[in-house]
Amino acid sequence: MIYKQGQIDRFIKHPDPSLKCVVIYGTNDGLVAEYVKQFAQAIVPDLNDAFQVSQLLWDNISSDTGVLAGEYGAQSLMGGRRVVIVKEVDNNITKPLKAMLDAVKSDTLLILSSSSLNKKSSLVSLAEERDDFALIACYEDRDEAIYATARQMFIENGYTISNEALQLLCSRLSNDRKSNIGEIEKLMIYMGGHKNITNDDVCKVISDNSAASGDDVCYYAASGQVEKALQAYNKLLGEGGEPVSVVRNLMYHFMKLLNCAAITEKGETIDNAVSKISPPIIFFRKSTFKTQVALWHKNRLLDVLELLYKAERDCKTTNMPTEEIVSYLIMQIASAAAKMQKTRVMGY
Repeated sequence: MIYKQGQIDRFIKHPDPSLKCVVIYGTNDGLVAEYVKQFAQAIVPDLNDAFQVSQLLWDNISSDTGVLAGEYGAQSLMGGRRVVIVKEVDNNITKPLKAMLDAVKSDTLLILSSSSLNKKSSLVSLAEERDDFALIACYEDRDEAIYATARQMFIENGYTISNEALQLLCSRLSNDRKSNIGEIEKLMIYMGGHKNITNDDVCKVISDNSAASGDDVCYYAASGQVEKALQAYNKLLGEGGEPVSVVRNLMYHFMKLLNCAAITEKGETIDNAVSKISPPIIFFRKSTFKTQVALWHKNRLLDVLELLYKAERDCKTTNMPTEEIVSYLIMQIASAAAKMQKTRVMGY
């Protein structure tokens, strides 16, 4: 069963004893590691407790899956539920996993993590089909998640940071949560006993680690920057991103633009319309987003969304050239935006 954020939060607060296995996968290593930790600590708060927690690497046990079965079936000497974590699994675990779950009766929570699996993997399909599995995909953080992670870390550690400094920090962070946490921790160590973080502090400590992201594709495409949009898309593919995920990101972005268009049609200003978007547009994207709201009118947005829905269907169709379909789609959208910008500048 695919777990959404609400289901994840509920399990962490009130673990469901019927859940046998959690499969956490994706290219965002930091987010994968964070969810592994959260699910494990929901059962056993002290992950260093060797009686309650077993941590394995799939490469080390793949030739002898009896090791996994033994750990899964072991009883806790201290009472309570145990956790078995297996890192960097691949599709070769699917068959022995099914056999083990059928043969071994246990209340142990099994947590499997991987950066190499994708939506077509047999293990992912198994986890999606079974109600006693939780399936969690971890891809790059959106702008909102980058902002939320940084803000939460500063609050928890008693630091204050101006909006301008936070905007600067977020613009320099990457889309990988593990890397971002390390950068934020480095900044807090640099601050020492000083609790107010300024622009100068960010500039001195944090280098620009920003990378191409799904949001980059959206903003470049909707702004008419054809070449940059395609470069960001190709970079995502090179990092293991899925074309259909890019389509869904574009849908999400253009729906926000459509919501703003609906608000401005009622006579409200663009500023007011953008301020009503939830979650709010991240600081360093806001100016560009406002420009796009002014550029894209309702009928054009509806046309783009129709193209996106068709592209999503095509991406789900077997043997369709999904990478090429999405590449052409991005080029269509960005070219249309560029043409509208030119027309607008010329006053037509």
